[in-house]
Amino acid sequence: MHQLKLDSEELHTPTYAARGFSHDVPKYRLPSVGMSADAAYQLVHDELNLDGNPALNLASFVTSWMEPQADKLATETLNKNLIDQDEYPQTEVVHERVVSMIGRLFHAPAGERPTGTATIGSSEAIMLAMLAHKRSWQRRREAEGKPAERPNMVMGADVHTCWEKFARYFEVEARVAPMEEGRYTIAAEQVEPLIDERTIAVAGLLGTTFTGQMDDLASIDELLTRIEQKRGLRIPLHIDAASGGFVIPFSQPDLEWDFRLRSVRSINVSNHKFGLVYPGMGTVVFRDRSDLPEELVFHINYLGGDMPNYSLNFSRPSNSVVLQYFNFLRLGREGYEQIVKSTLSNAQALAAKLGSIEGLELLNDGSTFPIVAVRAAGRGGIDLTELSHRLRERGWIVPAYTLPPNAEHVTVLRMVVKENFSRDMVDMLAHDVHEAIKALLGGPGGRARRARTRPHC
Repeated sequence: MHQLKLDSEELHTPTYAARGFSHDVPKYRLPSVGMSADAAYQLVHDELNLDGNPALNLASFVTSWMEPQADKLATETLNKNLIDQDEYPQTEVVHERVVSMIGRLFHAPAGERPTGTATIGSSEAIMLAMLAHKRSWQRRREAEGKPAERPNMVMGADVHTCWEKFARYFEVEARVAPMEEGRYTIAAEQVEPLIDERTIAVAGLLGTTFTGQMDDLASIDELLTRIEQKRGLRIPLHIDAASGGFVIPFSQPDLEWDFRLRSVRSINVSNHKFGLVYPGMGTVVFRDRSDLPEELVFHINYLGGDMPNYSLNFSRPSNSVVLQYFNFLRLGREGYEQIVKSTLSNAQALAAKLGSIEGLELLNDGSTFPIVAVRAAGRGGIDLTELSHRLRERGWIVPAYTLPPNAEHVTVLRMVVKENFSRDMVDMLAHDVHEAIKALLGGPGGRARRARTRPHC
Protein backbone atom coordinates (compact mmCIF):
# COMPACT_ATOMS: atom_id res chain seq x y z
CA MET A 1 0.00 0.00 0.00
CA HIS A 2 1.27 3.49 -0.90
CA GLN A 3 2.36 5.27 2.26
CA LEU A 4 1.90 9.05 2.45
CA LYS A 5 4.85 11.11 3.61
CA LEU A 6 3.13 13.47 5.97
CA ASP A 7 6.07 15.88 5.97
CA SER A 8 6.12 16.16 2.18
CA GLU A 9 5.88 19.67 0.77
CA GLU A 10 3.79 18.33 -2.11
CA LEU A 11 0.64 17.86 -0.03
CA HIS A 12 -0.82 21.26 0.76
CA THR A 13 2.05 23.73 0.72
CA PRO A 14 1.25 26.84 -1.37
CA THR A 15 3.62 27.22 -4.30
CA TYR A 16 5.74 30.04 -2.90
CA ALA A 17 5.87 28.50 0.58
CA ALA A 18 7.72 25.44 -0.69
CA ARG A 19 11.29 24.85 0.49
CA GLY A 20 12.76 25.85 -2.86
CA PHE A 21 11.48 29.38 -2.38
CA SER A 22 12.71 29.92 1.19
CA HIS A 23 16.14 28.23 1.03
CA ASP A 24 19.19 28.71 -1.18
CA VAL A 25 19.15 26.66 -4.38
CA PRO A 26 22.56 25.67 -5.86
CA LYS A 27 23.15 27.48 -9.13
CA TYR A 28 26.46 26.10 -10.38
CA ARG A 29 26.41 22.55 -9.04
CA LEU A 30 23.84 19.77 -9.13
CA PRO A 31 21.53 19.98 -6.08
CA SER A 32 21.86 16.99 -3.76
CA VAL A 33 18.06 16.75 -3.45
CA GLY A 34 15.49 17.59 -6.10
CA MET A 35 12.14 19.34 -5.81
CA SER A 36 8.68 18.95 -7.28
CA ALA A 37 8.16 19.59 -10.99
CA ASP A 38 5.83 22.49 -10.18
CA ALA A 39 8.39 24.14 -7.93
CA ALA A 40 11.20 23.67 -10.46
CA TYR A 41 9.01 25.11 -13.19
CA GLN A 42 8.04 28.14 -11.13
CA LEU A 43 11.64 28.87 -10.13
CA VAL A 44 12.89 28.75 -13.71
CA HIS A 45 9.86 30.62 -15.04
CA ASP A 46 10.28 33.43 -12.53
CA GLU A 47 14.01 33.76 -13.11
CA LEU A 48 13.49 34.11 -16.87
CA ASN A 49 11.23 37.07 -16.21
CA LEU A 50 14.48 39.02 -15.96
CA ASP A 51 15.00 38.52 -19.70
CA GLY A 52 13.91 41.18 -22.15
CA ASN A 53 10.46 41.07 -23.72
CA PRO A 54 10.73 39.34 -27.14
CA ALA A 55 7.93 41.56 -28.49
CA LEU A 56 10.10 44.63 -27.81
CA ASN A 57 13.33 43.09 -29.11
CA LEU A 58 14.30 45.00 -32.24
CA ALA A 59 17.91 43.85 -31.99
CA SER A 60 17.27 40.32 -33.19
CA PHE A 61 16.13 39.18 -36.62
CA VAL A 62 14.83 35.95 -35.09
CA THR A 63 11.12 35.12 -35.11
CA SER A 64 9.57 35.48 -31.65
CA TRP A 65 5.90 34.78 -32.43
CA MET A 66 3.97 32.06 -34.24
CA GLU A 67 0.31 31.09 -34.31
CA PRO A 68 -1.11 28.77 -31.61
CA GLN A 69 -1.41 25.90 -34.11
CA ALA A 70 2.32 26.20 -34.80
CA ASP A 71 3.06 26.15 -31.08
CA LYS A 72 1.06 22.93 -30.83
CA LEU A 73 2.97 21.33 -33.71
CA ALA A 74 6.26 22.42 -32.15
CA THR A 75 5.42 20.60 -28.92
CA GLU A 76 4.22 17.49 -30.75
CA THR A 77 7.43 17.14 -32.77
CA LEU A 78 10.00 18.30 -30.24
CA ASN A 79 10.98 14.70 -29.41
CA LYS A 80 11.71 13.65 -33.00
CA ASN A 81 15.35 13.76 -34.10
CA LEU A 82 15.54 14.94 -37.70
CA ILE A 83 18.41 12.57 -38.46
CA ASP A 84 16.31 9.48 -37.67
CA GLN A 85 14.97 9.11 -41.20
CA ASP A 86 14.26 5.40 -40.87
CA GLU A 87 12.22 5.89 -37.69
CA TYR A 88 10.50 9.07 -38.89
CA PRO A 89 10.25 8.66 -42.66
CA GLN A 90 7.39 11.11 -43.11
CA THR A 91 9.35 13.82 -41.31
CA GLU A 92 12.12 13.31 -43.86
CA VAL A 93 9.57 13.63 -46.66
CA VAL A 94 8.52 16.98 -45.15
CA HIS A 95 12.20 17.99 -44.95
CA GLU A 96 12.68 17.22 -48.65
CA ARG A 97 9.56 19.18 -49.55
CA VAL A 98 10.77 22.23 -47.62
CA VAL A 99 14.19 22.17 -49.33
CA SER A 100 12.51 21.77 -52.71
CA MET A 101 10.12 24.67 -52.11
CA ILE A 102 12.97 26.94 -51.07
CA GLY A 103 15.13 25.90 -54.02
CA ARG A 104 12.34 26.66 -56.44
CA LEU A 105 11.60 29.96 -54.69
CA PHE A 106 15.23 30.85 -55.47
CA HIS A 107 14.85 29.74 -59.12
CA ALA A 108 16.93 26.57 -58.95
CA PRO A 109 17.26 25.13 -62.48
CA ALA A 110 14.25 23.10 -63.54
CA GLY A 111 14.45 19.41 -64.33
CA GLU A 112 15.60 17.99 -61.01
CA ARG A 113 14.80 18.27 -57.34
CA PRO A 114 16.84 21.03 -55.67
CA THR A 115 19.87 19.83 -53.69
CA GLY A 116 20.26 21.07 -50.13
CA THR A 117 19.46 20.51 -46.48
CA ALA A 118 17.99 22.16 -43.42
CA THR A 119 20.58 23.33 -40.90
CA ILE A 120 20.92 24.84 -37.44
CA GLY A 121 20.66 28.43 -38.68
CA SER A 122 22.65 30.11 -41.44
CA SER A 123 25.99 29.62 -39.67
CA GLU A 124 25.92 25.88 -40.35
CA ALA A 125 24.45 26.46 -43.81
CA ILE A 126 27.30 28.80 -44.77
CA MET A 127 29.94 26.45 -43.42
CA LEU A 128 28.48 23.50 -45.33
CA ALA A 129 28.33 25.51 -48.56
CA MET A 130 31.88 26.80 -48.24
CA LEU A 131 33.20 23.35 -47.35
CA ALA A 132 31.65 22.11 -50.58
CA HIS A 133 33.26 24.91 -52.60
CA LYS A 134 36.61 24.37 -50.88
CA ARG A 135 36.58 20.65 -51.66
CA SER A 136 35.47 21.26 -55.27
CA TRP A 137 38.31 23.77 -55.69
CA GLN A 138 40.83 21.29 -54.27
CA ARG A 139 39.68 18.53 -56.61
CA ARG A 140 39.89 20.82 -59.66
CA ARG A 141 43.41 21.89 -58.68
CA GLU A 142 44.51 18.30 -58.15
CA ALA A 143 43.08 17.28 -61.53
CA GLU A 144 45.11 20.08 -63.15
CA GLY A 145 48.27 19.02 -61.31
CA LYS A 146 48.40 22.28 -59.32
CA PRO A 147 48.93 22.88 -55.60
CA ALA A 148 45.73 22.77 -53.54
CA GLU A 149 47.00 24.59 -50.45
CA ARG A 150 46.34 28.09 -49.13
CA PRO A 151 42.77 28.59 -50.38
CA ASN A 152 41.13 31.96 -49.90
CA MET A 153 37.64 33.43 -50.07
CA VAL A 154 36.56 37.00 -50.79
CA MET A 155 33.94 38.88 -48.80
CA GLY A 156 33.02 42.32 -47.57
CA ALA A 157 33.46 43.59 -44.03
CA ASP A 158 29.66 43.63 -43.90
CA VAL A 159 29.48 39.85 -43.40
CA HIS A 160 28.17 38.10 -40.30
CA THR A 161 30.65 36.71 -37.77
CA CYS A 162 29.99 33.15 -38.97
CA TRP A 163 32.04 33.90 -42.09
CA GLU A 164 35.05 34.73 -39.96
CA LYS A 165 34.42 31.55 -37.99
CA PHE A 166 34.51 29.45 -41.15
CA ALA A 167 37.77 31.02 -42.26
CA ARG A 168 39.40 30.38 -38.89
CA TYR A 169 37.97 26.93 -38.20
CA PHE A 170 38.60 25.51 -41.67
CA GLU A 171 41.86 27.31 -42.48
CA VAL A 172 40.80 29.45 -45.40
CA GLU A 173 42.28 32.90 -45.86
CA ALA A 174 39.60 35.57 -45.55
CA ARG A 175 40.18 38.43 -47.98
CA VAL A 176 37.97 41.21 -46.71
CA ALA A 177 36.96 44.33 -48.61
CA PRO A 178 36.62 47.11 -46.01
CA MET A 179 33.72 49.51 -45.67
CA GLU A 180 34.06 53.23 -46.21
CA GLU A 181 32.18 56.31 -45.09
CA GLY A 182 28.97 56.29 -47.16
CA ARG A 183 29.58 52.77 -48.59
CA TYR A 184 28.62 49.90 -46.34
CA THR A 185 28.39 47.11 -48.95
CA ILE A 186 30.60 45.75 -51.74
CA ALA A 187 30.46 45.54 -55.53
CA ALA A 188 32.67 44.17 -58.31
CA GLU A 189 35.06 47.10 -57.84
CA GLN A 190 35.95 45.95 -54.32
CA VAL A 191 35.99 42.23 -55.18
CA GLU A 192 38.20 42.16 -58.28
CA PRO A 193 41.56 43.10 -56.68
CA LEU A 194 41.18 40.32 -54.10
CA ILE A 195 40.57 37.41 -56.50
CA ASP A 196 43.21 34.98 -57.70
CA GLU A 197 43.52 31.32 -58.72
CA ARG A 198 43.28 30.19 -55.08
CA THR A 199 39.87 31.82 -54.48
CA ILE A 200 37.31 29.14 -53.62
CA ALA A 201 34.28 31.47 -53.61
CA VAL A 202 33.01 35.02 -53.24
CA ALA A 203 30.37 35.91 -50.64
CA GLY A 204 27.57 38.28 -51.60
CA LEU A 205 25.00 39.52 -49.09
CA LEU A 206 21.29 39.90 -49.64
CA GLY A 207 20.74 42.01 -46.53
CA THR A 208 23.58 42.92 -44.20
CA THR A 209 23.47 42.59 -40.43
CA PHE A 210 25.02 46.02 -39.89
CA THR A 211 22.88 48.36 -41.99
CA GLY A 212 20.24 46.18 -43.68
CA GLN A 213 21.51 46.87 -47.20
CA MET A 214 22.53 44.51 -50.01
CA ASP A 215 25.74 44.02 -51.97
CA ASP A 216 25.77 44.77 -55.72
CA LEU A 217 25.26 41.12 -56.60
CA ALA A 218 24.68 41.65 -60.33
CA SER A 219 28.03 43.41 -60.78
CA ILE A 220 29.85 40.68 -58.83
CA ASP A 221 28.18 38.03 -61.00
CA GLU A 222 29.25 39.85 -64.17
CA LEU A 223 32.81 40.04 -62.85
CA LEU A 224 33.01 36.32 -62.05
CA THR A 225 31.49 35.40 -65.42
CA ARG A 226 34.08 37.55 -67.19
CA ILE A 227 36.94 36.06 -65.16
CA GLU A 228 35.84 32.53 -66.03
CA GLN A 229 35.62 33.37 -69.73
CA LYS A 230 38.95 35.19 -69.89
CA ARG A 231 41.09 33.40 -67.30
CA GLY A 232 39.39 30.03 -67.00
CA LEU A 233 38.87 30.43 -63.24
CA ARG A 234 35.58 29.03 -62.04
CA ILE A 235 34.82 31.01 -58.89
CA PRO A 236 31.35 30.41 -57.44
CA LEU A 237 29.27 33.19 -55.95
CA HIS A 238 27.59 32.20 -52.70
CA ILE A 239 24.63 34.35 -51.68
CA ASP A 240 24.17 34.87 -47.96
CA ALA A 241 20.42 35.48 -47.99
CA ALA A 242 20.00 34.92 -44.27
CA SER A 243 18.10 38.18 -43.85
CA GLY A 244 16.69 38.82 -47.31
CA GLY A 245 15.90 35.40 -48.74
CA PHE A 246 12.29 35.48 -47.53
CA VAL A 247 11.81 39.18 -48.28
CA ILE A 248 12.96 39.97 -51.84
CA PRO A 249 11.16 37.02 -53.54
CA PHE A 250 7.87 38.46 -52.25
CA SER A 251 8.56 42.20 -52.48
CA GLN A 252 10.68 42.35 -55.66
CA PRO A 253 10.14 39.04 -57.49
CA ASP A 254 11.76 40.33 -60.69
CA LEU A 255 15.02 41.30 -59.00
CA GLU A 256 17.70 38.82 -60.13
CA TRP A 257 19.89 37.92 -57.17
CA ASP A 258 19.50 34.14 -56.94
CA PHE A 259 20.17 31.20 -59.28
CA ARG A 260 19.12 33.38 -62.20
CA LEU A 261 22.63 34.85 -61.92
CA ARG A 262 25.05 32.56 -63.74
CA SER A 263 27.79 32.52 -61.08
CA VAL A 264 25.52 31.78 -58.13
CA ARG A 265 26.17 28.19 -57.10
CA SER A 266 24.77 28.14 -53.55
CA ILE A 267 22.44 30.12 -51.30
CA ASN A 268 21.73 30.07 -47.59
CA VAL A 269 18.69 31.48 -45.84
CA SER A 270 17.66 31.79 -42.20
CA ASN A 271 14.19 30.29 -41.90
CA HIS A 272 14.01 31.56 -38.34
CA LYS A 273 14.17 35.14 -39.60
CA PHE A 274 11.65 36.19 -42.23
CA GLY A 275 10.78 32.56 -42.95
CA LEU A 276 8.76 33.17 -39.77
CA VAL A 277 9.69 30.05 -37.77
CA TYR A 278 11.18 29.83 -34.29
CA PRO A 279 14.98 29.44 -33.88
CA GLY A 280 17.04 27.74 -34.96
CA MET A 281 16.73 26.78 -38.59
CA GLY A 282 18.52 27.66 -41.78
CA THR A 283 18.70 26.06 -45.19
CA VAL A 284 21.47 25.71 -47.77
CA VAL A 285 20.56 25.05 -51.40
CA PHE A 286 22.93 24.33 -54.29
CA ARG A 287 22.47 25.17 -57.94
CA ASP A 288 22.68 21.49 -58.87
CA ARG A 289 23.96 18.19 -57.53
CA SER A 290 27.43 18.70 -59.03
CA ASP A 291 28.12 21.55 -56.58
CA LEU A 292 27.99 19.17 -53.62
CA PRO A 293 30.91 16.70 -53.70
CA GLU A 294 29.65 13.22 -52.92
CA GLU A 295 32.52 12.65 -50.47
CA LEU A 296 30.97 15.19 -48.11
CA VAL A 297 27.74 13.19 -47.82
CA PHE A 298 27.90 10.44 -45.19
CA HIS A 299 25.81 7.31 -45.48
CA ILE A 300 24.94 5.78 -42.13
CA ASN A 301 22.95 2.65 -41.32
CA TYR A 302 23.16 2.16 -37.54
CA LEU A 303 19.75 3.72 -37.03
CA GLY A 304 18.26 1.37 -39.60
CA GLY A 305 18.28 1.75 -43.38
CA ASP A 306 20.61 3.93 -45.44
CA MET A 307 20.49 7.57 -44.39
CA PRO A 308 22.55 10.11 -46.33
CA ASN A 309 23.67 12.91 -44.03
CA TYR A 310 25.23 16.26 -44.87
CA SER A 311 25.56 18.32 -41.71
CA LEU A 312 27.87 19.47 -38.95
CA ASN A 313 25.34 18.29 -36.37
CA PHE A 314 23.89 14.83 -35.82
CA SER A 315 21.06 15.30 -33.35
CA ARG A 316 18.54 18.09 -33.69
CA PRO A 317 14.78 18.48 -33.20
CA SER A 318 12.66 18.25 -36.30
CA ASN A 319 10.07 20.78 -35.17
CA SER A 320 11.61 23.79 -36.92
CA VAL A 321 11.41 21.99 -40.28
CA VAL A 322 7.82 20.98 -39.56
CA LEU A 323 6.99 24.56 -38.61
CA GLN A 324 8.43 25.85 -41.87
CA TYR A 325 6.26 23.39 -43.78
CA PHE A 326 3.27 24.52 -41.72
CA ASN A 327 3.95 28.15 -42.67
CA PHE A 328 4.36 27.32 -46.35
CA LEU A 329 0.97 25.58 -46.32
CA ARG A 330 -0.65 28.16 -44.06
CA LEU A 331 0.54 31.28 -45.88
CA GLY A 332 1.42 30.35 -49.44
CA ARG A 333 3.00 32.96 -51.68
CA GLU A 334 0.09 35.35 -51.17
CA GLY A 335 0.36 35.21 -47.39
CA TYR A 336 4.11 35.87 -47.40
CA GLU A 337 3.58 38.76 -49.80
CA GLN A 338 1.05 40.33 -47.43
CA ILE A 339 3.30 39.93 -44.40
CA VAL A 340 6.36 41.31 -46.21
CA LYS A 341 4.33 44.24 -47.50
CA SER A 342 3.08 44.96 -43.98
CA THR A 343 6.51 44.77 -42.33
CA LEU A 344 8.07 46.97 -45.02
CA SER A 345 5.26 49.49 -44.59
CA ASN A 346 5.75 49.59 -40.82
CA ALA A 347 9.53 49.85 -41.22
CA GLN A 348 9.16 52.81 -43.57
CA ALA A 349 6.70 54.47 -41.18
CA LEU A 350 9.22 54.07 -38.35
CA ALA A 351 12.02 55.41 -40.55
CA ALA A 352 9.94 58.46 -41.49
CA LYS A 353 9.23 59.26 -37.83
CA LEU A 354 12.84 58.78 -36.73
CA GLY A 355 14.16 60.72 -39.71
CA SER A 356 12.09 63.71 -38.63
CA ILE A 357 13.70 63.79 -35.17
CA GLU A 358 16.42 66.40 -34.90
CA GLY A 359 19.81 64.84 -34.29
CA LEU A 360 19.20 61.58 -36.21
CA GLU A 361 20.22 60.76 -39.77
CA LEU A 362 18.76 57.80 -41.67
CA LEU A 363 21.14 55.21 -43.13
CA ASN A 364 18.38 52.79 -44.10
CA ASP A 365 14.73 53.75 -44.55
CA GLY A 366 13.27 50.23 -44.56
CA SER A 367 12.28 50.34 -48.23
CA THR A 368 14.20 47.18 -49.31
CA PHE A 369 14.35 45.21 -46.08
CA PRO A 370 12.27 45.84 -42.93
CA ILE A 371 15.32 47.25 -41.19
CA VAL A 372 15.80 50.82 -40.04
CA ALA A 373 19.25 52.19 -39.25
CA VAL A 374 20.15 55.67 -38.04
CA ARG A 375 23.30 57.50 -37.03
CA ALA A 376 23.84 60.71 -35.11
CA ALA A 377 23.63 63.75 -37.35
CA GLY A 378 26.83 65.81 -37.48
CA ARG A 379 29.98 65.52 -35.40
CA GLY A 380 29.55 65.68 -31.65
CA GLY A 381 25.90 64.68 -31.88
CA ILE A 382 23.76 62.32 -29.87
CA ASP A 383 25.48 59.45 -28.08
CA LEU A 384 23.59 56.51 -29.56
CA THR A 385 24.90 54.11 -26.94
CA GLU A 386 23.35 56.26 -24.23
CA LEU A 387 20.17 56.46 -26.29
CA SER A 388 20.09 52.65 -26.50
CA HIS A 389 20.40 52.45 -22.71
CA ARG A 390 17.58 54.96 -22.23
CA LEU A 391 15.31 52.95 -24.50
CA ARG A 392 16.14 49.81 -22.55
CA GLU A 393 14.70 51.48 -19.47
CA ARG A 394 11.38 51.55 -21.32
CA GLY A 395 11.73 47.87 -22.32
CA TRP A 396 12.88 48.43 -25.91
CA ILE A 397 15.89 46.38 -27.00
CA VAL A 398 17.60 48.47 -29.70
CA PRO A 399 21.32 47.89 -30.30
CA ALA A 400 23.92 50.59 -30.88
CA TYR A 401 27.26 49.55 -32.36
CA THR A 402 30.15 50.71 -34.50
CA LEU A 403 30.57 49.60 -38.11
CA PRO A 404 33.50 47.43 -39.27
CA PRO A 405 36.75 48.86 -40.71
CA ASN A 406 37.20 51.34 -42.34
CA ALA A 407 33.96 52.83 -41.05
CA GLU A 408 34.44 52.04 -37.38
CA HIS A 409 34.03 55.73 -36.50
CA VAL A 410 30.34 55.43 -37.50
CA THR A 411 27.96 54.38 -34.71
CA VAL A 412 24.61 52.96 -35.78
CA LEU A 413 21.29 52.38 -34.02
CA ARG A 414 19.45 49.55 -35.83
CA MET A 415 15.88 48.30 -35.56
CA VAL A 416 14.49 45.11 -37.14
CA VAL A 417 10.75 45.34 -37.82
CA LYS A 418 9.11 41.91 -37.65
CA GLU A 419 5.67 40.50 -38.31
CA ASN A 420 4.38 41.15 -34.79
CA PHE A 421 5.60 44.77 -34.67
CA SER A 422 2.44 46.78 -35.29
CA ARG A 423 1.95 50.39 -36.43
CA ASP A 424 0.87 51.21 -32.89
CA MET A 425 4.24 49.96 -31.63
CA VAL A 426 5.93 52.06 -34.32
CA ASP A 427 4.26 55.13 -32.83
CA MET A 428 5.23 54.18 -29.28
CA LEU A 429 8.87 53.50 -30.16
CA ALA A 430 9.23 56.74 -32.12
CA HIS A 431 7.70 58.65 -29.21
CA ASP A 432 10.08 57.03 -26.72
CA VAL A 433 13.10 57.75 -28.96
CA HIS A 434 12.06 61.38 -29.17
CA GLU A 435 11.59 61.66 -25.41
CA ALA A 436 14.88 59.90 -24.67
CA ILE A 437 16.77 62.26 -26.98
CA LYS A 438 15.18 65.29 -25.30
CA ALA A 439 16.31 63.95 -21.92
CA LEU A 440 19.83 63.30 -23.20
CA LEU A 441 20.30 66.71 -24.75
CA GLY A 442 18.62 68.81 -22.14
CA GLY A 443 18.08 66.76 -19.02
CA PRO A 444 18.18 68.04 -15.43
CA GLY A 445 21.53 69.29 -14.17
CA GLY A 446 22.86 69.90 -17.64
CA ARG A 447 23.31 66.18 -18.27
CA ALA A 448 23.55 66.64 -22.01
CA ARG A 449 25.05 63.54 -23.56
CA ARG A 450 27.13 64.08 -26.67
CA ALA A 451 28.79 61.39 -28.75
CA ARG A 452 32.23 60.50 -27.47
CA THR A 453 34.90 61.01 -30.08
CA ARG A 454 36.50 57.74 -31.16
CA PRO A 455 40.17 57.39 -32.07
CA HIS A 456 40.82 56.97 -35.77
CA CYS A 457 42.95 53.95 -36.57
